[in-house]
Amino acid sequence: MERQQVVHTGERPYRCGVCNKTFMKMGILKVHKSVHTGERPYRCDVCNKTFMKMAVLKVHKSVHTGERPYRCDVCNKTFTKMGILKVHKRIHTGERPYCCDVCSKTFGIKESLKVHQYVHTGEHPYNCGLCDRKFASKSGLNVHQRVHTGECPYRCDVCNKTFMRMDHLKVHQRVHTAEYPYRCDMCNKTFRIKESLKVHQYVHTGEHPYNCGLCDRKFASKSRLNVHQHVHTGERAYCCDLCGKTFSSKSHLKVHLRVHTGERTYCCDLCGKKFSNKSHLKEHLRVHTGERPYCCDVCGKTFSSKSHLKKHLCVHTGERPYRCDLCNKTFMKMDVLKVHKRVHTGERPYCCDLCGKTFSSKSHLKVHQCVHTGERPYRCDVCNKTFRFVRNLKLHQRVHAE
Repeated sequence: MERQQVVHTGERPYRCGVCNKTFMKMGILKVHKSVHTGERPYRCDVCNKTFMKMAVLKVHKSVHTGERPYRCDVCNKTFTKMGILKVHKRIHTGERPYCCDVCSKTFGIKESLKVHQYVHTGEHPYNCGLCDRKFASKSGLNVHQRVHTGECPYRCDVCNKTFMRMDHLKVHQRVHTAEYPYRCDMCNKTFRIKESLKVHQYVHTGEHPYNCGLCDRKFASKSRLNVHQHVHTGERAYCCDLCGKTFSSKSHLKVHLRVHTGERTYCCDLCGKKFSNKSHLKEHLRVHTGERPYCCDVCGKTFSSKSHLKKHLCVHTGERPYRCDLCNKTFMKMDVLKVHKRVHTGERPYCCDLCGKTFSSKSHLKVHQCVHTGERPYRCDVCNKTFRFVRNLKLHQRVHAE
């Protein structure tokens, strides 16, 4: 009876001696004190994770057991907590009871409103103790800390791949179900992730809303902007465990790993040639289409790839950015430097199948093979005389010029 009276009167007789916060029950005060002491007396016997409250431990155990006792009577989706089910039902009812006083935006969850209000205040009150990252919500901080601990509590029941976040697991599972729930209204292209659809729609609108504060580059997605900014900071946080090479983005590391595994998942439908990443396949297809979209502003020469244009520009600027660390000779292209280094190492990795002679470059091997085939691929436009080597053709052409 006394406890019920406290509920009605609003009395909170139990006070925390550290922060002066008050509570209706002594038991709640005892649990609260663990915030200050760091005490987490309840331990999961499966993964050893600890918790401040027994109730939170019980809910956590459902991660391991898969138990989801609360079911939505509209869509049959199940949940680990009654509170989460109540919030979920607002998807069906459209109820959004929490309203922002500043911009009147409404939310189905009180926590979402609280986090949204930091947009107006700029506040990020949750700090990571292991790095300098700050977060607007405690849940955001908790998820981030798994980067440091390596914890991946969500497991795919098809392939056993693990994830740090439940939403990442849900997206991954669409790989197995082939589900593409997000459709573009303009071209009907479908996507697994809502964010991918949003970025795709900028193709139709031409919008690039994310601006780099250090240069004039603009991007369709925040993730692409974040990756780009590593160009300015020099940060290369992703390291290959096999060779130690570092990369500015996780996707670049993933593509690089195929060098070690030999994986070439992208195949040309026209010639069957395979590539380790999609951009290389796209570039290769221009061999068949003849497309050369990159043009030199100085001489008008066109190229099939941006990297080829960049290398060509050195012809006009005289820039030779690649230097041999053994003899200091400089080169316009990295691949030419690699071939040059074989002068010092004596490496000759290209071998003729017919006579066993070895060469330091693929182009030298190709020229040599003309000895066996009798091929003379270089022809004079004036007298139609043919030559085995391009240098011989150039010498011959001087006869006509004189």
